[in-house]
Amino acid sequence: MVDNATARSKVLVLDADPSRAEALSRRLQYLDYDPVMADDSLSSRQAGSSIALLLGDLSRQQEARRTLQQLTKNHPDLPIIVIAAGNAGSLASTGAGSSGFARPTWRLDSPLRCAQLKQLLKRAERCCYDDGYKGKERRQRLTGNSLPIRAVRQLIEQVADFDTSVLVTGASGTGKELVARTIHELSVRHGRPFVPINCGAIPADLLESELFGHEKGAFSGAISARTGRFELAEGGTLFLDEIGDMSQPMQVKLLRVLQERTFERIGSNKTRTCNVRIVAATHRDLPAAVAKEEFREDLYYRLNVFPIEMPPLYKRLSDLPQLLRELLVQHDGNSNGNSKEQLRVSTAALAALANYNWPGNIRELSNLVERLAILHPVGEICLKDLPQKYRQAASGTAEHDHSHNQPAAADYFPVNLKTHLQSVEQDLIRQAMQEAHGVVATAARLLKMRRTTLVEKLSKYAIAA
Repeated sequence: MVDNATARSKVLVLDADPSRAEALSRRLQYLDYDPVMADDSLSSRQAGSSIALLLGDLSRQQEARRTLQQLTKNHPDLPIIVIAAGNAGSLASTGAGSSGFARPTWRLDSPLRCAQLKQLLKRAERCCYDDGYKGKERRQRLTGNSLPIRAVRQLIEQVADFDTSVLVTGASGTGKELVARTIHELSVRHGRPFVPINCGAIPADLLESELFGHEKGAFSGAISARTGRFELAEGGTLFLDEIGDMSQPMQVKLLRVLQERTFERIGSNKTRTCNVRIVAATHRDLPAAVAKEEFREDLYYRLNVFPIEMPPLYKRLSDLPQLLRELLVQHDGNSNGNSKEQLRVSTAALAALANYNWPGNIRELSNLVERLAILHPVGEICLKDLPQKYRQAASGTAEHDHSHNQPAAADYFPVNLKTHLQSVEQDLIRQAMQEAHGVVATAARLLKMRRTTLVEKLSKYAIAA
């Protein structure tokens, strides 16, 4: 067991350039960490006792990429701190995070800033040394590598270490509570309670008691004192879900607490102070509600200090394969870790799911996977195993050929191949351009194509350079 008070935490360093790896090691020593060069001779014990992998440029050395692949395979929970733009592609190509769960992966700007590096290393230490944290990290599953979800991750990482109020918006089922929990677990409050409350599910006349608590005899039925959610969340994070459904009288009372950081239990004159971070969420259009005077403007601006919008599933369909893998692992209780027995989705079924518009978002996808895992506990889930509406989305019609109890041939080819490939190509080019900060030559190297070819494709797809 590592004693954090007396021993320096180990950090693995992997970079194809030995001189740069040495420079990274000196930075780590300056910040009072113990750098360990990652190579083929690295022992499993050394890797297992490290808090993070500091990953530099691997593009020029195949051996370094193989070392990374082995590390990510043997240590799937090891946090990775990625330096500069060119490494996202190397991570993807080596299968980092292929366990199906969201590996803690953070980006470090180049040129390096000691303050940012120190912040990310402290976050990595929390992953490794807090027994409860690692399990929560695996349950979070903010899964995907699409541009929208990567933008959400970046916002979460930027705001996590501040006590700023956050307003998470998005359609129902997109994972707004997941964002709130991730913010809490990455913050310095991670060791304190995370307390959620659905403001829309509690009657208006009971919500005040739920939030602030009450004393014995404060009203009919108050046979004992009750601790409110603000007290339960002391030192931690209070998640106010569906804040847009809160009644206006409660909005006034909540605003006072947010401004003064004090409240009273119902039936008590004793003023209590609270030290909680507020993360609120709603599926409603709050600016429109403010315009209709259904939601207080002052409360909206108090909550909307740092907005984060969760994208609907249809805007991040490139994440669908990874989401399915994770949900299948989560719901598959029969595999016992045997990869040959694990549930999987056929190519035709995956293409059908990609054509569906997912009005219920991630929640609908999770419910579907749970149902399929019950009906088909072993082997491959095929197109014919999907419920009717998903097959209809694939074929574009409700009519199927049932003459031989087989799906129509069109079910197996639910997408236009040329259109689908062009869509994938555009998405990859946009991701590469973002990773390269708009530098075409760098993006071309990431995509392993000539610069002139990339310029032509940027023009063809009207993608800004």
